[in-house]
Amino acid sequence: MKRILFGAVLFLYLQVSAQQHFTDSIYKPKARKTLTYAEKDGQELYLDVYEPDNSFKNRPVFIFMHGGGFGFGSPRNDHEVKLAKIAASYGYVAVQISYRLTRKDQSFGCDFEAEGKIKTFKLAAEDFLDAVNFMISKKEEFKIDTEKIIIGGSSAGAEAVLSAAFNRDLLFKDASKYENLKFKGILSLAGAIVDKRYINKENAVPTVFFHGTADNLVPYATAPHHFCDKAEPGYLILDGSRSLADKLKKLDTSYMLNTFPEAGHEISGIPFDHLQIVFQYFDDVFLKGENQQIEHTF
Repeated sequence: MKRILFGAVLFLYLQVSAQQHFTDSIYKPKARKTLTYAEKDGQELYLDVYEPDNSFKNRPVFIFMHGGGFGFGSPRNDHEVKLAKIAASYGYVAVQISYRLTRKDQSFGCDFEAEGKIKTFKLAAEDFLDAVNFMISKKEEFKIDTEKIIIGGSSAGAEAVLSAAFNRDLLFKDASKYENLKFKGILSLAGAIVDKRYINKENAVPTVFFHGTADNLVPYATAPHHFCDKAEPGYLILDGSRSLADKLKKLDTSYMLNTFPEAGHEISGIPFDHLQIVFQYFDDVFLKGENQQIEHTF
């Protein structure tokens, strides 16, 4: 009986070993767990955790922030949920977060002053960083390796996570609350930041970018947000994916830039057709520490 049991365990081990940990769907995601990570402005901010059904310790965590112009959207959008379940099936603890939608039923375009836009980025980045700190406090419960934190976002969510990583010192008068937060990698879907000059050797993080060259909301390179006219209140220069990739290249930091010529803001959607290269990059660069600077044009 013991030989039969040992043989079954060995067979299962060999099956899993033949597949690639963190790059293949080899685990069943557990039922979603919902936790409150903060209460702000009368709102209960929550996050949804999707765990792989395995007993491994020190698992990487992938924390994602949805888009929606800081005015709408949900971590329970079908595509966000699908992404989380795929990540969990690869072995990640996948987290989708809610945050303050400070522009709900309000404009985030050229009639909204630039100073207000910067404050919006700050508040969303603050919520994101608080969610990350909360997950770190739950590391034992979810068996998380806090040295393997990968973050991501789409559109407004990408602007928030990029700001949290690269523009912390610009947006926060006192960022000491978050000084110990270190990220292994970033997934940015049509994102940008206020100022790439704040990226340096100390805070440079390997990043996977997706962006359309004709994005008329969030610039692909360096241009005004929403391409506002200089005379309009919402005129604010942002550094998009092309400019951020160039900065990381100069700093000899890994990046993958996925460019879609003539495509617009639809590239902010979850890139399901390209997830294999994304998670392979996660594994090779974010988790194993390889140095890769890659550019694709689709």
